[in-house]
Amino acid sequence: MIKRPLLIAMIPCFVSAQELPEAVKTIEKQGITIVKPFEVPGGMKGYLGKYQDMGVTIYVTPDGKHAISGYMYDDKGANLSEQIIQKEIYAPAGREMWHRMENASWIPDGKKTAPKVIYVFADPFCPYCKQFWNQARPWVESGKIQLRTLMVGVIKPESPATAAAILSASDPAKTWHDYEQSAGKLTLDVPKSIPPAQMKVLNENQKLMDDLGANATPAIYYMNSENELQQVVGLPDNNQLKAMLGEKP
Repeated sequence: MIKRPLLIAMIPCFVSAQELPEAVKTIEKQGITIVKPFEVPGGMKGYLGKYQDMGVTIYVTPDGKHAISGYMYDDKGANLSEQIIQKEIYAPAGREMWHRMENASWIPDGKKTAPKVIYVFADPFCPYCKQFWNQARPWVESGKIQLRTLMVGVIKPESPATAAAILSASDPAKTWHDYEQSAGKLTLDVPKSIPPAQMKVLNENQKLMDDLGANATPAIYYMNSENELQQVVGLPDNNQLKAMLGEKP
């Protein structure tokens, strides 16, 4: 799952203080920001909010005088609070982050017509990035997946300049492919000073990676069948690979 704390900051607040019951206003003074009301079972009134960048639910008793902050479960053990938080906060925020990645500067790998897209934040010196690149080859080459790599420079002091060399190549997609295929042994024209255009891309990609809550490479993102953003940081295990790539072609 996508790491949620940074995503939730993108959700606006819709409920004015005047519309809130006094019991909810009291909780709001503790630092909870109310996003919207919602209907709940049992005659109670629900309010969706956020506290320290996490989703919270508040329930007001039928008399309107008491409020409870926490999770509500049904008689089958389903977490009703988590469902509303996921639907109303995390899923929309994830789709907005996906849109930001779509509009970022990425290197394509695979067919434009591939039915599934996966974004990867990668450092030129990241061994796990290379391993994931190789793991994904059957899906990419069969046309099932398009990888979109967002270059960052985080592992070594020379990482930014090396990433810039790939980005500034006449064919960045081919250069990145050949570089990963060579296990990083391909000779690159590494600049002594990073050109402004490539530095801008690296800074923007780093900011986007930070906003997604990732602190290591590869940081991998894809949408699941419910159109919810998923995150895998580091080398995926077999279960994670199957979830994001599907059955091997």
